[in-house]
Amino acid sequence: MKNLIAVLFIAILFVGCKTNKKTEKDASHQNHQIEKKEASKKKTLSPHTSAMTMIGDAHIHIDYSSPGVRGRMIFGGLLAYDMVWQAGAHKATWLETNKDLSISGKTLPAGKYGFFVIPSKKEWTLIFNSRWDQHGKDEYDAKEDVLRFKVVPKNLDEVTEHLKYKATKTSNNTGILSLSWEKVSVEFPFKVTN
Repeated sequence: MKNLIAVLFIAILFVGCKTNKKTEKDASHQNHQIEKKEASKKKTLSPHTSAMTMIGDAHIHIDYSSPGVRGRMIFGGLLAYDMVWQAGAHKATWLETNKDLSISGKTLPAGKYGFFVIPSKKEWTLIFNSRWDQHGKDEYDAKEDVLRFKVVPKNLDEVTEHLKYKATKTSNNTGILSLSWEKVSVEFPFKVTN
């Protein structure tokens, strides 16, 4: 009888330990799943987005990552004046058009281009570069510029929290491209030429 009680006692301990280990393993697995869900809920700081418009048969598409202000001074602070910027976060912003565009009296042939800017207090230089697939401005080379022109920035009354591009149709063959961020906006008109 003592042996039977001892065997039952050992069996109960063994089953209890095994159940406890399984419960710990299940809890660990559930915590891991919860952590994964919480990580996937985190908001992207510079979400990937795009802007586009159709003007006649012309399709104009701008692809970019949209950084936030997040209480920072952007132009003349985070982004130094008179330095090339990829006009977005992470990879260079790019623009694609299936038709030739006339911008500031110059022709931008149909194609896909990296879009860069050189911001300054009084005037910005806007650049279309033949290498559209670049990381940031690290690989930028002015020798590969296809088109450069200057625009005067506008000061905004309210903060645009996330960088925003707009492509707006103004007639059957014209439009305006703009970018706004922080308290600054730049825009330029264009015309579809073919």
